Amino acid sequence: MIIRTLAELTGTPQWLDAGDWVSRRLILARDGLDYSLHDSIMRAGSETVLHYPQHVESAYCIEGEGEIISLEDGAHHRLAPGSLYILDRHDRVRVRAITELRLVCLFSPPLAGGEWLDEAGGYLLAPGAQRALRKKNVFVVGLNEFNLNRLQSIRNADNYNFLKLLDLEDVIEREHYDIDYILEKARAQLSAYPGPVDGLIHYIDFPVSTTVPILCQEFDLPSASLEAVLKCEHKYWSRIEQRRCVAAHIPRFAAFDPFDDGALEGLGLEFPFWVKPIKAFSSYLGFLIRNERDWAGAIEQIRAHIGRFEAPFDRLLARVELPAEVSGIGGGSCIAESIIGGRQCTQEGFVHKGAVRVYGTVDSLREPNGSSFNRYQYPTRLPARVCKRMTRIVERFLTHIGYDNAPFNAEFFWDANTDQIWLLEVNTRISESHADLFEKVDGASHHEIASDLSLGQRPRLPYREGAFACAAKFFIRAYRDAVVTSVPDTAALEELTRQIPGSIVKVIPQPGQRLSQLMDQDSYSYTLAILWIGASSPAQLQRRYERAVELLEFELETGQ
Repeated sequence: MIIRTLAELTGTPQWLDAGDWVSRRLILARDGLDYSLHDSIMRAGSETVLHYPQHVESAYCIEGEGEIISLEDGAHHRLAPGSLYILDRHDRVRVRAITELRLVCLFSPPLAGGEWLDEAGGYLLAPGAQRALRKKNVFVVGLNEFNLNRLQSIRNADNYNFLKLLDLEDVIEREHYDIDYILEKARAQLSAYPGPVDGLIHYIDFPVSTTVPILCQEFDLPSASLEAVLKCEHKYWSRIEQRRCVAAHIPRFAAFDPFDDGALEGLGLEFPFWVKPIKAFSSYLGFLIRNERDWAGAIEQIRAHIGRFEAPFDRLLARVELPAEVSGIGGGSCIAESIIGGRQCTQEGFVHKGAVRVYGTVDSLREPNGSSFNRYQYPTRLPARVCKRMTRIVERFLTHIGYDNAPFNAEFFWDANTDQIWLLEVNTRISESHADLFEKVDGASHHEIASDLSLGQRPRLPYREGAFACAAKFFIRAYRDAVVTSVPDTAALEELTRQIPGSIVKVIPQPGQRLSQLMDQDSYSYTLAILWIGASSPAQLQRRYERAVELLEFELETGQ
């Protein structure tokens, strides 16, 4: 038993008076407990900044009046007898004492006894103490080196164990996806892990985006529901729901069976229009249809390859109750949509406990062919008023379908001539393409958003704290099929990163590979390389891209 009184601390190192505050430390690390207990006074009129990177503080007010102000989001909270605050996420706050405040505080790990607040408002660890809170075990589907590097860029990354769930070969660039196998393998890995499973995140489209909600439900982890995810992933169902809440911002559309020889006549759409499978990603099997010849060519390609997604997507649809207008329109169906256009962008956001927030807008700029992307550039150059309208549209849709506790990205067009905003689609994940852009401009990848949400926490991404004013993901493309005879060597890649600091290059084909054999390309081009580049201005960004193209030489043989 330990018996101790305030009076016996007078004149000892356990009684610290800093002027604005007094800390009487009744229980310390040497007492052998996993916390220290302090009886603290905040003097009237004082303001004290607190930020504990190493500790967690729980403070219970027993006398006086004041407030605690979050330096992350500016929120104010009243302090009065009977109120409690807990700085459990290494929060940065300011405590303001209106009258003299008396707080009973617990610190974990415990203090040694004589520590003073440093300039940032925190304490050093006592000798032999461990950081507060165990590391959270967050599983990442198909974790690879690129995404691990992005995850390690987030704030408080050392508070997480990022663990790979499934191999990339299980979930990307496969001719056939076995949903039952993917789920069984993931369940086995999660169940066999010797520690607690705290979170599950992903950045990969189908089949990952639609299997993660199932796993999260089974392992009691925060996530959007499978039904809400499918209302985004099923392109026709998504349009049906959008028509109910944001009808003025969607095109005319119709579902069709690509194996029905009379499907064209039944669409009710005039040329030109766009077709794509009910379930696909990027622009895979997406075609611009200007005439019957385009239709015939597109249908030939769709019939040859749509089976890749049909059976696995139907397995997922069988898990939810489909509305009557969607029933029977499964993974082997397609959707046709009237043409929408303008300046394209993607809004990255999240929903947490019903509150929708967009934290960044990325411009999507296309090649002259109008179908293939040239680059994704951040931050957007669209007017702020347009971005706000887009945010209101996606808020209405996500609230309507009950999407919650998960990230999203929503693709839009803005027609500057008519001021019309079109909603293209909503994806139920962060965009892997944009991860490095947020790190370069804002100071952390939006993997931080996914990580926080996976633990049920409200994310707070930094803003404009990165090394660059703008950044882009560029594509180097070929527009004719060819055999790749050579790709940039190590010396060329090293020279590029020397001349363009902070750049990242990913070369796609291998020497000897035919471009038409690359997986998951759009219908009009082949990707040779992807580059992530940062710069001080859009003009410098363009110059750096042009220099990168000069340094990265590909040799292609089109005569084979």
